[in-house]
Amino acid sequence: MTRKARLIYNPVSGHEQMPKNVADILDILEQAGYEASAFRTTPEEMSAQNEATRAAKEGFELIVAAGGDGTINEVVNGLAFLDERPKMAIIPAGTTNDYARALGIPRDSILDAAKVILKNKTRKMDIGKADFGEKSQYFVNIAASGSLTELTYGVPSEVKSALGYAAYLIKGAEMLPRLTSNEMRLTYDDGVYEGGLSMFLLGMTNSIGGFEQIMPDAQLSDGLFQLIVVKPSDPVNMMKLMALALNGKHVDDPNIIYTKTKSLKAELIGKSEGKELPVNLDGEIGGYCPVSFENLKQHIEFYVGA
Repeated sequence: MTRKARLIYNPVSGHEQMPKNVADILDILEQAGYEASAFRTTPEEMSAQNEATRAAKEGFELIVAAGGDGTINEVVNGLAFLDERPKMAIIPAGTTNDYARALGIPRDSILDAAKVILKNKTRKMDIGKADFGEKSQYFVNIAASGSLTELTYGVPSEVKSALGYAAYLIKGAEMLPRLTSNEMRLTYDDGVYEGGLSMFLLGMTNSIGGFEQIMPDAQLSDGLFQLIVVKPSDPVNMMKLMALALNGKHVDDPNIIYTKTKSLKAELIGKSEGKELPVNLDGEIGGYCPVSFENLKQHIEFYVGA
């Protein structure tokens, strides 16, 4: 019986490199033993997500997500809630490509990334679920909230590419004078934190914004999130902490809680109660606090590289 693969690609990702590579990618999928077809995403909301769900329900054994981290997140959201889930492969064509970095997928060649499928090496990966009450969203790399979250995602991609580490310090120096803290209650496996909070990060991999030291003990399939809680501090200490974090030397700082957990509940309390505090999932706003997180252990099987 012929196995079917569906390529879901974002035509504008990676300086619009994808469309001219589609035929070659489909050929690689045929070499891997799949009957292959392609879907070009549209500006319509949830275009990639809806196509992933449709293809999975039609019995496709492999869904290939080609684009940036946002496209990959959409495809995961189209599959994660299903009882029967196909395998996934990713072809990075964005700017940061955090998840591809974590999976060992080549990030400088679209066709080399596709050829990972020919090696037939897969791994069942953890998926994060964020429950906002009225809706649930899924993520593969990171969930974050708090005023300092702006720093993680507020640096333009072209500046990251040009300046790297320095870009974050420059952005941090610009933002710190106006940072505010929120009063929050975080309930996780090993305890409860109540008090001021600049940011929390819930990581699935060790790659955040192109840096690989922020979650130094991250595993990809152990069923555990890496939780970092950043307590409020004065601007000088916060700049020092940022510098330490980008080099992976922050976990012992007294202004940091660093632990592993299967779940997390985050809610605003006290004077912060009633505020609209956004929660960032894989680089996009997924909803607003309160939110409960659950790690879905080894939930989707991905093709992986080295």
